Amino acid sequence: MRLSLVEIETMDRAALSAAWDAVFGTPVPKRLSSPFMRRFLAFEMQAKERGGLPKGFVSKLQNAARDDRGTPSPGLKPGGRLIREWNGVTHVVDVVEGGFQWKGQLYASLSPIARAITGARWSGPRFFGLKRST
Repeated sequence: MRLSLVEIETMDRAALSAAWDAVFGTPVPKRLSSPFMRRFLAFEMQAKERGGLPKGFVSKLQNAARDDRGTPSPGLKPGGRLIREWNGVTHVVDVVEGGFQWKGQLYASLSPIARAITGARWSGPRFFGLKRST
C-alpha cells in the first residue's frame, strides 16, 4: 500500500486502522491513538520511499533493547548502595543484578525511584548525585 503524507493526515480512525493493517499486516495495537498511528504510518511511508532504514539499524535497536537491562550505570556494580536524604527522610537504594532495589521492590532504573520519592519527574542519576546538573 502506498500512501501520501497528505492522505495519512486526513484519514479518520477507521481509515487509519485499515491502512495500518495493510501496511503492517497486523491489527492496530489496543489504545493506540490516531495521532500516533498517523506519525507511525508517515514514518513507515517515508522510510520505504527512501529505501528503508539504514543497514544494520534494526539489529542495533534489538541489541540495545537486549543490553539495556543488567547494566544499571557504568560506575555502579551489584552490591553498591546509594543513600539520599529527601525532606528529612533517608532513602537507601541497593544496586542489584538487573537494576535497583528500593523498599523491597526492583526497578530497572533510578528515575522511577526518584519520581516516587519526590513526586516530580527527576533524572534518577542526577537526583542521586551521579550526574551533575548543567
